[in-house]
Amino acid sequence: MKALTWQGKRSVSVEEVPDPTIQEPTDAIIRITSTAICGSDLHLYEVLGPYMHKGDVIGHEPMGVVEEVGSGVTNLRKGDRVVVPFNISCGSCYMCKQGLQSQCETTQVKEKGSGAALFGYSELYGSVPGGQAEYLRVPHADYGPVKVGSGLPDERYLFLSDILPTAWQAVEYADVPAGGTLAVFGLGPVGQFAGRIGVHRGFRVIGIDPVAERREMAARHGVETLDYSKAIGDELREMTGGRGPDAVVDAVGMEAHGSPVAGFAHQALGLLPDKLAQKAMETGGVDRLAALHASVDAVRRGGTLSLSGVYGGTASPMPLLTMFDKQLQVRMGQCNVRRWTDDILPLVEDDADPLGVMDLVTHRSNLDGAPALYEKFQKKEDGCIKVVLNPAA
Repeated sequence: MKALTWQGKRSVSVEEVPDPTIQEPTDAIIRITSTAICGSDLHLYEVLGPYMHKGDVIGHEPMGVVEEVGSGVTNLRKGDRVVVPFNISCGSCYMCKQGLQSQCETTQVKEKGSGAALFGYSELYGSVPGGQAEYLRVPHADYGPVKVGSGLPDERYLFLSDILPTAWQAVEYADVPAGGTLAVFGLGPVGQFAGRIGVHRGFRVIGIDPVAERREMAARHGVETLDYSKAIGDELREMTGGRGPDAVVDAVGMEAHGSPVAGFAHQALGLLPDKLAQKAMETGGVDRLAALHASVDAVRRGGTLSLSGVYGGTASPMPLLTMFDKQLQVRMGQCNVRRWTDDILPLVEDDADPLGVMDLVTHRSNLDGAPALYEKFQKKEDGCIKVVLNPAA
């Protein structure tokens, strides 16, 4: 089959790779009809290369049609249409029963000290072949895949694989009081949905992003928008009676602009042998923290900071004095996708499209066009906000 593979820093290519096969009774094989490029895929493209291997199949936002199931899968059959969550969870362990599927004890990558295995996301998360391909083997298919109807286009459902539940969890964790104000740093795909979910719940939402096209898209869905500046905390306080927003979602993560020292560290890591680079990431502070520090500054005293952007450094400096003095609550973590999908599914099937799932994709392509779109997405060129790939095209 054809699949998009990692070849090196800022280098991906479409290659012929072996078709996936059933390996365990609870496996399923899915023929991919749509798959998306996620903002966190750019971390593999740029920063997390030391954990990647040449030829790794990437991608973790797929949906498609069931082609084959193992003997232990009774909830799916050939021909069913499904969305595949990016984290692989069993549904029956202690963590899954707590609604913490991203910490699944069955698939935890214990040798790396990581949580549940993820599709297409490096040896840190199990080196499981990903979904930017024609076919995908899905472990624990007796629990993970979300079965959907046949009458609506893929884009109504596709984002249930990752970014929509990730944004939903971010807003849940933000714990915004009724009628309160939510600020969202970063208006990429997760930030777009976090803003729309906040508006849907009746909050005042202010979105911050340096890219004009992203601000314009957010504004179409009732989000007030600001350009990012060094004075963003003062601007947000001025808009909120001098206090700051009740909660902030940081939807940016480790590659934030405005962090030149960490940006240099990212480049330096790329020059080290993989084992040395891994050690540096596992013991050092290599995150770009401009957005995170701005979030700490902006949120009101006693407010909540919700992190959905991915961070990778283990010794990144944080302003703990300020955080303690302001009495902040901080929540974060990989999304527990299956915890939220039942809540979100009726909204994506609603004719009114209250979360605007049909107004997110800016670029579409077959697999062959993916390498160029990775570069465009990484550079934020041509108004690129969300890319969907159709492997069958």
